[in-house]
Amino acid sequence: MARDYYEILGVGRDASAQDIQRAYRKLARRHHPDVDKSPGAEDRFKEINEAYHVLSDPERRQRYDRPQPEQAFYGTPQEDIDFEELFGGMFGGRSARGPIRGADQEAELELSVEEAYRGGSRKLTLTGPAGQRTYDVTIPPGVVEGQRIRLAGQGGRSRAGAQAGDLYLIVRIAPDPRFRLKGKDIYIDLPVTPWEAALGASVPVRTPGGEASVKLPGGSSTGRRLRLRGQGIPARGHPGDLYAEVKIMVPVKPSPRESELFEELAKVSDFDPRKR
Repeated sequence: MARDYYEILGVGRDASAQDIQRAYRKLARRHHPDVDKSPGAEDRFKEINEAYHVLSDPERRQRYDRPQPEQAFYGTPQEDIDFEELFGGMFGGRSARGPIRGADQEAELELSVEEAYRGGSRKLTLTGPAGQRTYDVTIPPGVVEGQRIRLAGQGGRSRAGAQAGDLYLIVRIAPDPRFRLKGKDIYIDLPVTPWEAALGASVPVRTPGGEASVKLPGGSSTGRRLRLRGQGIPARGHPGDLYAEVKIMVPVKPSPRESELFEELAKVSDFDPRKR
């Protein structure tokens, strides 16, 4: 009887997608054949991959969790078991459908926010049981977290000369201290001076696509959110928006003249933010 996929990854059946991904990465690093030289390491690595590819896909996970008394096992994540093809060779028969197409495969492709925004090309090297392979990847502009990029014919090799499977690259956006993504929308901090916040100003903004400008209304406080329509991820259909959140900054070491002006302002102003 096949082992339980949740047991293989060491997570509960209520584990979140993030829990499953963390568990997979930890186990894959530990049991990769290039690292783990113990007997059975390669089989263990394949088992971990199979469990992850089923549980990381919502539809496959749902099918796996559904009781299926008539189905004894699942096979690899990218292809269903065909019993005629599986057992035909053992009895001297041959599938009427001929050679079997190679299995589709998946791998993760980590991108910076700028790469996801602009697109471009990238060389990607993946290591598997058969060794290293390098791929030329074309990244379309505006890809988002979880999107799949298909490399036709770059997946598993087939036997008997049939067509190779496809390789699907799952996009992962690397954390960035400057840009925070929520779907297609981008959030950034907008540092401004006290006088820009009080009087209003045109403030430069750095976006993944380059520098832009935003009009800061007078009387803006920290936390105010300014929207730049269409300046988010340029996804197909409707692009996202960019939101610049005001963050008022003061000099760490004000000059004598700056201190003098701040002291003068304190004397003449009756503004008390704690009484609003």
